[in-house]
Amino acid sequence: MLQDKVENLLKEAFQENNSLFLIDLNVSKDNKISVVIDGDNGVSVNDCIAVSRKVEHNLDRDEEDFSLEVSSAGVSEPLHLERQYRKNLGRKLEVTTNNEKIEATLTEVDQNGIKLNWKAREPKPVGKGKHTVQKELVLPYSEITSAKVMITF
Repeated sequence: MLQDKVENLLKEAFQENNSLFLIDLNVSKDNKISVVIDGDNGVSVNDCIAVSRKVEHNLDRDEEDFSLEVSSAGVSEPLHLERQYRKNLGRKLEVTTNNEKIEATLTEVDQNGIKLNWKAREPKPVGKGKHTVQKELVLPYSEITSAKVMITF
């Protein structure tokens, strides 16, 4: 019952700021509410405060005692939703599938999957040595085990 109330309050909060979206919601047996959000333009502390207030101010502690934690998806967290992939177009990702791990630039996103581009050194088809080739891979979401944005300094 508490989960349903929180979900409805979060929907209202996201309608008020439609650049924000839900990544994860967990309500434990002892009413510890944990909310992870992300945003098309990132998430500020004020965004977390606004979502937290929307939930906290509309739940009655006399009815049910609870604790609430609202946080943003961290930089090192894996991408889960198409909207997160769209937000990171043009960035370098580390994508793991069942067969391989690829470090590549995210160049396209649609409802079915993503397209990655990268350069690789491969043996020349004729003769000795290696040459650089441009690689491209279209991956459906179902084949992605994990995808994280690579941070470069």
